[in-house]
Amino acid sequence: MKTRVLGKSLPRFDAPGKVTGTLVYAADFSLPGMLVGKVFRSTEAHARLAHLDTTRANGLPGVRGIITAADVPDVRYGGAVKDETVLARDRVRYVGQPIAAVAATTLEAAEAALAAIVATYEPLTPVFDVETATAPDAPLLHPDWRTYTAMPILHREGNVCNRARIVAGDVERGFAEADRIFEHRFRTAMVHQGYTEPRAAVAQWDSAGTVTVWSNTQLPFEIQNTLAEILAIAPSKIRVVVPGIGGGFGGKLRVGVEHVAALLAKRAGRPVKVLTTAEEELTAAYPRQATIVELKTGVTRDGRITAKHGRIWFDTGAFAGSGPGVASVATLVLAGPYRIPNLDLEGHAVYTNKTNCGSFRAPSGPQSNFAVESQMDIIADALGLDPLDFRLKNIVREGDEGPTGQVLNAVGLEECLVKAADAIGWNDRRPGRWRGKGLACGRWTTTGGSSGVYVKINTDGTIALNTGAAEIGTAALTGAAQVLAEELSVDLEDINVVSADTFSTPFDFGAQGSRTAFAVGNACRAAAVDLTRQLYALAAPHLGVEPEACALRDKHVVADGKSLSLAELARLSQATGGGLIAHGTFIAPPTPYDTKRVESHAYPAFHSPSFHAHAAEVSVDPETGEITVENYVVAQDVGFAMNPTYIEGQIEGGVAQGLGQALSEEIVYDGGRVRNPNLTDYKMPTTLDVPRVQTILVQHPSLVGPYGAKGVGEPPNIEPPATVANAIAAATGVRITSLPITAEKVALALRDVTARSAES
Repeated sequence: MKTRVLGKSLPRFDAPGKVTGTLVYAADFSLPGMLVGKVFRSTEAHARLAHLDTTRANGLPGVRGIITAADVPDVRYGGAVKDETVLARDRVRYVGQPIAAVAATTLEAAEAALAAIVATYEPLTPVFDVETATAPDAPLLHPDWRTYTAMPILHREGNVCNRARIVAGDVERGFAEADRIFEHRFRTAMVHQGYTEPRAAVAQWDSAGTVTVWSNTQLPFEIQNTLAEILAIAPSKIRVVVPGIGGGFGGKLRVGVEHVAALLAKRAGRPVKVLTTAEEELTAAYPRQATIVELKTGVTRDGRITAKHGRIWFDTGAFAGSGPGVASVATLVLAGPYRIPNLDLEGHAVYTNKTNCGSFRAPSGPQSNFAVESQMDIIADALGLDPLDFRLKNIVREGDEGPTGQVLNAVGLEECLVKAADAIGWNDRRPGRWRGKGLACGRWTTTGGSSGVYVKINTDGTIALNTGAAEIGTAALTGAAQVLAEELSVDLEDINVVSADTFSTPFDFGAQGSRTAFAVGNACRAAAVDLTRQLYALAAPHLGVEPEACALRDKHVVADGKSLSLAELARLSQATGGGLIAHGTFIAPPTPYDTKRVESHAYPAFHSPSFHAHAAEVSVDPETGEITVENYVVAQDVGFAMNPTYIEGQIEGGVAQGLGQALSEEIVYDGGRVRNPNLTDYKMPTTLDVPRVQTILVQHPSLVGPYGAKGVGEPPNIEPPATVANAIAAATGVRITSLPITAEKVALALRDVTARSAES
């Protein structure tokens, strides 16, 4: 396909502000007279809040306002389950839960006020893990859970805020047909998104009772609606504006500090800024859920999978958060990208006395894929099969069904697997002592939801693109702008983007789920169709032709050897009408699936799915267990590469995050308290830890995405844990079934193997 702008590695529109340091991030944003907001948090994991005294704090110098639960509407909010309040009212459910908030003239004054607040607790029995929480006699974190408003489809019971299920075929019959049955258990840890900029919000009320919130949220329109619930005012009285965002990765999808800033600003009568610290991020944010995964898989001697029974339990923390939806998505991932005729898969979201978890780049993907792809290698080795051949024997191909019956198309999985294996040199899986290679594969969704854009042609021939989507650092809006430039036959630098202001931009479902370039790009195409119609109708009389004879070429409407520039037509339109303006919308069409296969399922199909394969070579020090990732390859089916450079950047960043979850990252809880609430002890990989990543862009065009594009942002985060685990097993002969796979775990496993060998 010959294109003018699309498919080229052009500079992103937001680059100048970022490289010069002139872009204003939410953490930098300030207003005259602005106060500092800080949150007073629980020191107990589970207790009744017997008494709260703010008297002394109120009298301290510089304090301009304090709020407690008594000062805010008694409203429960949340996504799938409305189970959370802004401030704890009568019970605290995790260490770090907000109880009160202070607005003061300086940070020092605010911190002094926090120190002066006195809370008295009556301890309750805590629940710190999903096994305890799901026991028949477990204490209930939410005794009144039945009274909470929730999505009607959810299956809730006690400490389980949803149990989603997929059933296909007859699992028992499938196991009976198998020659071997494999059962394994895997664990993954709670991990933080690791965005550079913490959550931040500034709020200011005006005399008309309208509050404006400047926030680094990924979902400004959802924040607007959530604030309307919490503040008990109309959404039209709430404006949310997104300045620059220093990373999100799903951690900034839901309300974080926006509601506290708004409530404090109303109490104090002045603008208030709330900015979290690293400690607050690691103790009271929205991290990725820890999980336990159990898999039972039946296979024939020649490696055909006949049945799978899988269960995954998500530690979703004190409130449901994203848990019910994540548990649903996990069941799709537990099936793997394989043809399995008999399935029984369950996902459980479970309350515990920890910070409530949320979304993190490909929610549920890495945990589920780690278990599935680790077990695939275990089975292949047990059957004496090459792990690549075993996968190729079972993977889905064009026209196959997914686990819920959706028909799959544009399936590039085989090409991804073969190319990744070739690039890593798979024919030599164990190239030396203590060196090994591993691979993993998967599929992922492109999240739906609607996107709207306004597009205007200016009188100088430039184009104004107005979108409700936020640019969170992925260059997704640059991709969407490339689509618009292609459609209107202009250059990318001719596009000016205004984004993410709930008062002045059209609705967008949000920067999430690998959807922004996909959905906003399609909305741009729709707007361009309307603009092209307007241009041809305006130009035709002046060119002496019918509109059907016109064409767009190099910033001009051309016909019969004559032309008019877009700038000339824009000026003409303003003189004779209302200007060249169009509104484009896109809503992803529903993906058909078999409703009889799902129960309590919030996400039953993968829309415009992408396919991917990762391969890695590692070396292991047998004395210390230290792991070095020597080489890493990603082959990803992106449908169509709108901007190859930025897709490669997304892949490299996703791998870096995935390697962190695989090898070092874990929020460590002990007795309900986080023991590593800082960036020294919470060990994210540095540039010295991440290998050079070789990217291979495979293109099997989507039927829905603009020019065939598929979502690209989340997939590279999914496979690294399983890929590295399989490479470590190839290098050492030991299988680690829990994340992170630290040097200590490997060294202890090797020591155990040596001890058993000596005994025998």
